Formats: sequence, structure tokens, C-alpha cells
Amino acid sequence: MTEGNMLQIIVFAVFVGLALTTLKEKTAGLLKLMEQGNEVMMYLVGVVMKFAPYGTFALIATAVGSQGFSAMKAMGAYMLVILAALAIHAAITYGGTIAFLAKKNPIWFFKKFAPAMTVAFSTSSSTATLPVSMEVAQKELGVPKSISSFVQPLGATINMDGTAIMQGVATMFIAQAYGIDLTAIELATVVLTAVLASIGTAGVPGVGLIMLAMVLSSVGLPVAGIGLVIGIDRLLDMTRTAINISGDAACAVYVAETEGKRDIRKQEA
Repeated sequence: MTEGNMLQIIVFAVFVGLALTTLKEKTAGLLKLMEQGNEVMMYLVGVVMKFAPYGTFALIATAVGSQGFSAMKAMGAYMLVILAALAIHAAITYGGTIAFLAKKNPIWFFKKFAPAMTVAFSTSSSTATLPVSMEVAQKELGVPKSISSFVQPLGATINMDGTAIMQGVATMFIAQAYGIDLTAIELATVVLTAVLASIGTAGVPGVGLIMLAMVLSSVGLPVAGIGLVIGIDRLLDMTRTAINISGDAACAVYVAETEGKRDIRKQEA
């Protein structure tokens, strides 16, 4: 922890979490302390983020003033890469899950689930959108309440594919901005750290940037580079939140389909 080796810290945190889960009542006080510490840190981050737009404006003004419109062009390319990656992920991964595993039409899925995606886009919070996404999944997609109430809250906690994509692309963008070449091992570290960090990401707006600091530290990139992307992250945060909850719903539809087949087999037996 003193050396800032984030990947090792994440692995250690996973084992601590397993230990707390196993010991249960014996470590209730420690668990409560950690939860309260997390609440304090999230509050402090929220306070700091209220002043972030002013700092972001200064950073963007400095970048444009020193580098001209080439900086804006680079930011536009960064946005397009992330949006394209999110679209491909939604179409291939989630659409493929619906088409080949759940045996449903992906167009039908995205059309029916569009109201929940709209709410997610406006709130940028998987947690805040959860009641709406569960209602839409149950009423429009035909997912049983018992499956929806388990799969979707779990997904809102650990399924942050869009955040992982953003962290990987942002790390590459910041490395190029600073003229730093990442080795193959460092790239693998970025992928692993981004995936692990996204699993532990809270479903609140802007928290992906906090986890991005961990990813940058894991490969020795300056955390100050986050200032290069913070100005346009709000729009990207809205988009990736919509993608995240779509993955939760796609998984719920697939589980409902498999459970339905299992019920039919039980009846036939």
C-alpha cells in the first residue's frame, strides 16, 4: 500500500472481502467500519467533484492555448473510440447473448429495454436506475421477479463493462499524451486492473474516474492525466451506464430462458 501497487492491493482486498463474508458476525464491527469509511470517502469525493468543472475548464483552456485545436481533435478521437467500443460491445456481446443463448431477437430486446436505458443515460447511475430497469425487465422482457431481483442488483454492483472499456482506452490515451510507450506486460496489467477495478466500482456518477487513478498507478502513469479526460467524461459516463444496465438485463433474460427450460424438463420428468 505504501508503494502504491494497486493490482496487489486489489487482490488483497478481494481476500479480505472473502474473509469478512466467511466470518460474518465475528467481523461485523470491522465490516461496518469499512462501509462507513467508504461512505465518508464518497462524500468527500462528491464535494471535490462539485469544484471539478472549474478545474476542468482551466485544464482544457491550457491545453487548447498551448497546443491549439489539435488537442480538441485528440479529445474527439478519444470520445469516438470509446463510443465505438461501447456500441460494438453492446451489439456483439449483449446482442449475441440474446440471440444465441436466450434465443431472442436482439432488436426486440433493445427496443423493449430502451426506456430503462434512457433513464440510465440521464442519471449516469446504475444504482439509481435499478428500480426502473427491473420493472422494464419484468413487464416488457418477461423476466420473472425472482430472477430479476437477484440478477439485476448483482449486475449493478459487479457488471461494469462500460467502465472497464473507458479505463482501458483512457489509459492508452493518457500514455500517448505523455509520450509514454506501454510494454505488453503493462498492457496486460491495464486490462487486468481495469476489469478488477470495474467490478468494485460503485454505481454512482463519475466514480469511474476514481477507479481510473488505480489503473494509471498500476503502470506508473501520472494520475494528473485524468484532467485530460475529465471534461468530457460526463457524456461518456451517461453512455456507459446505459450499456452496463443493458448487460444486466441481457443476463437476466438468458437466466430466465434457461430456468424456463429447466422447469419444462421437470414437468416432463
